[in-house]
Amino acid sequence: MVVRAVGRWWRKTGTCGRRRRGRLVLALAVSGLLAVLSGLGSWRPGVAVLVIGPVLACARLDARRTAAVAASALSLALGAGAASGLKVTPGLGIEFLVLLVGSTLAVRDAARHTADAAALARATDVAQASQNAILRPMSVEFGGIEVCARHRCAVQGASVCGDLYDVVHTPYGVRLLIGDVRGHDLDALRTTAATISAFRDLAYLTPGLADLATALDARLAPELGPEDFVTAVFAEFAPGEVRLVNCGHPAPLRAGKQVMLLEPLEPTPPLGLHPRPLPYRCYLQSGDRLLFYTDGLSEARDANGTDFPLLERVGDALAVLSPSDALDTLYAMVAAHTGHAPADDIALALCQPTSMVVPSPAARPSNPAACREP
Repeated sequence: MVVRAVGRWWRKTGTCGRRRRGRLVLALAVSGLLAVLSGLGSWRPGVAVLVIGPVLACARLDARRTAAVAASALSLALGAGAASGLKVTPGLGIEFLVLLVGSTLAVRDAARHTADAAALARATDVAQASQNAILRPMSVEFGGIEVCARHRCAVQGASVCGDLYDVVHTPYGVRLLIGDVRGHDLDALRTTAATISAFRDLAYLTPGLADLATALDARLAPELGPEDFVTAVFAEFAPGEVRLVNCGHPAPLRAGKQVMLLEPLEPTPPLGLHPRPLPYRCYLQSGDRLLFYTDGLSEARDANGTDFPLLERVGDALAVLSPSDALDTLYAMVAAHTGHAPADDIALALCQPTSMVVPSPAARPSNPAACREP
């Protein structure tokens, strides 16, 4: 009867993964081995030692499976006692009591950590839903600028990723923010939400782009811990040019007649470390596209540790007509380079003017490819 019951229970667990099934086999095998040893007259510890099986099970299995292992251990203990011809004595009664109490505590502990895991799973679902609401993919056009943006959270087991982006149409022009929050936990989600919310408020109220970065740093200061920071690039589109402020973030890239990084004039620390950034601007020509990204793109490495050749490959990807298809192509190139799905978060924002208004000759830089101070 016991064998049939164990067989029925085993068949019910046939849908478990290999790892869970291996743990079940291990717990049952330990219980069986200890039962055999307990049936030997020379085995001193007695049947109480069979509690090891349920204890092993409760460490990794849920309450139902732990209870099955505990029932099996109790049944095996009775069988081992009968096989060894043990007489019912106070000592034997104490051993069975120890086994029974230990099995009960193991089942209770399994139920507790199963409930904790379920609560964590629910919290993770809420965090992911919140992140998707904050960082929704976008394909919009306003102020003569088409923006296509998306993110991929690639850290295995992470509930949220640390990348962020947003774009708003303000009295000072179309403004874009892309950044990277340190960490991948719920604190990172809170900081992401605070950063985007503050950007949306301040972008409409702050005329200067560098002043916007400074004001955002001051707004985030109470939210950040001593080791927290947010790398960020701010962009503001004007007729025939883009104005930029970079706070410790990978430089955006312009693809057109040539591909080049739009690097800041001087390095500036991230938000949270009290940056004093210098704004700079770059001239845009007809057909130019601007790619804003996080370091999950530029630091994607292959099996040999070689970074993704961004400057060499991005021109081909961004030559695709549709901005959405261009980002898909770029991500596929990264996956092909690494040999698997990228192991870090990647946020991408592709911007292109839909109607090019060229500034007057006096406002043009002598070298159109160069970036300069305003």
